[in-house]
Amino acid sequence: MADTLTKLAYQSFQQGKSVFGLTHKALSTSLLNLLAPRSERINTSGLSPELLLKVQQRLNQLIETDWADVDRGVYSASLVFDNPWADFFRFYPLLWLDMPQIWDRANQKRYQDFSENIKTEGYPSYYLQNFHHQTDGYLSDLSANLYDLQVEILFNGSADAMRRRILAPLKRGLAEMGAPNTRQTRILDVACGTGRTLKMIRGALSDVSLYGSDLSPAYLRKANQLLSEDPGELPQLVQANAEELPYLDRYFHAVTCVYLFHELPAAVRQTVINEAFRVIAPGGVFVICDSIQMSDSPELAPLMEGFAAMFHEPYYRNYTVDDMEARLKEAGFIDIATESHFMSKCWFARKPIEQ
Repeated sequence: MADTLTKLAYQSFQQGKSVFGLTHKALSTSLLNLLAPRSERINTSGLSPELLLKVQQRLNQLIETDWADVDRGVYSASLVFDNPWADFFRFYPLLWLDMPQIWDRANQKRYQDFSENIKTEGYPSYYLQNFHHQTDGYLSDLSANLYDLQVEILFNGSADAMRRRILAPLKRGLAEMGAPNTRQTRILDVACGTGRTLKMIRGALSDVSLYGSDLSPAYLRKANQLLSEDPGELPQLVQANAEELPYLDRYFHAVTCVYLFHELPAAVRQTVINEAFRVIAPGGVFVICDSIQMSDSPELAPLMEGFAAMFHEPYYRNYTVDDMEARLKEAGFIDIATESHFMSKCWFARKPIEQ
C-alpha cells in the first residue's frame, strides 16, 4: 500500500497546481479587461453553482482515481509528482509575453495566422489552424515550449492526471494478449506532441519499445528533448500524418492517442482509426483519451459549448456528438469500453485475433 503521507503530499501537490491555474486565469482575465475592455469574450459568469460544484466533484474523483492507480501498482508515486519545473521557470514568463498576440488574434478572428518563417506547405488544411489561438499553431518551437504549461493551466493542473488514465487499460490489454514488458513489445503514440504521454507510458512500462509520430517537427524536437532526459532512452520518433502511418501492418502491440480526435474533421477521425487498426497486431489494443462528449456528460454541455466558442476549435462541436464507438466498430475493433474522468473520456478497443 502506498504511504499515507505520500498520498497527502500528492493531494497537496494537485491542490497547489489547481490554485495556480485558477490564479493565473483570474489575473490574465483582469489584465485583459484592463487592456482590452471591448474584447470579444465568452461570459462564464452564468455558470450555475451546481455546475461548478459538479466540476469540482469530478476533479476530486480524478485525483482519487489517479492515486488509486498508484496504490494498485499501475505506476509508481514518482510519476504523479513528475513536473517539468525547468520548463516552467524558463517559459512561464514567455507565456505572459505571448498573451497580447493571442488576444489580438482572437479579437480579429485570425485563425490561420502564421509567421513568415513558418513553412506550411505539405500539411493538411485542417491542421493549419491556430488551435487555442496559439501563436503559429503547432508549427513553432515557441508553441511546443509553451504547450504543456498552457494545457496544465487550462485544466487547473489536471492534464497529466487525465493523460494517465490510459495507463491502466493499456497495461491490462497488453497483459491479456500476453505481451511482456520487454523490448519485443512495441507501443506507438499517435500525435505524440511534446512526448508527455510517451514519458508516462515509460513510467508504467519500463522496458517496452516506444514509438511516437506527429505532424509537427517542432513538437517532435521537444519530445526528443523530453524523452532523452531519461538515461538510456532512445526516442523512436517520426514526422507523419496519422492518416497514413509509415509502419508495417500488424506491427504494434498497442497504439495510444491522446487529445487528437477533437481537432480532426469527422471523416479524418475515421481514417485515423482505420490506420490504427491496420498497424495493430491481432489481439492488440487501441487506447484513446480525448475530451468528454455530450453522450457521457450532458450535464457539462455549457462547458463544452463554451470551450468551442472561447477557443478556436473548429471541429470540436462535431466531435462532442460523434459516435466514436461506431467508428471503432466500423474499423473492425471489438470489446470496446469507455470511461469518463473529469473533462476527459477514454476508449479501449481490441483488434480481433484472426482465426
